[in-house]
Amino acid sequence: MKNENVLSKAQAETIKEVYGIEMWPQEKIERFRATLLSWYDLEKRTLPWRINNDPYRIWVSEIMLQQTRVDTVIPYYLNFMKKFPSIQALAEAEEDTLLKAWEGLGYYSRVRNLQKAAIQISEEYNGEMPRDPKEIIKLKGIGPYTAGAISSMAFGLPEPAVDGNVMRVLSRLFEIDADIAKPGNRKIFEA
Repeated sequence: MKNENVLSKAQAETIKEVYGIEMWPQEKIERFRATLLSWYDLEKRTLPWRINNDPYRIWVSEIMLQQTRVDTVIPYYLNFMKKFPSIQALAEAEEDTLLKAWEGLGYYSRVRNLQKAAIQISEEYNGEMPRDPKEIIKLKGIGPYTAGAISSMAFGLPEPAVDGNVMRVLSRLFEIDADIAKPGNRKIFEA
């Protein structure tokens, strides 16, 4: 069975030509993946948003985890899921109730955008999170990282979810000198 995540020679050559990055041979990539995934299976934390691959649960957790520690998010997440167990419930929520559930997480624009996106999903996607990353990123408040996280975790698509931590690791593995603080350099790591 052919691995759909295999980097073609043409893709590797393009990455080298455009960004000056020498990609690893496929065997080394496969060994690295196997090692990383084995480590993750042994060391991963049990977290409430990991109990299944529900795109709504993943989406809410990703928005809550922006600029907030995991230990802080867990009780908020559990309460939020109890109050708003579905996209439809979130779309129909009263703003006061929604803001009260978010109280303490700060950055209230995040929860307002969550609700706006839930309304978009209800109206434009029949209440179902779209599966296509190009559609997911059109939702209010969802950027490239969150779209990649939902696409890969909920739908198993080979989409990048590149944040600062991923860029730091990749910059060390591939000796990339690009400044990760510059938004324009994200495309290097996504490639």
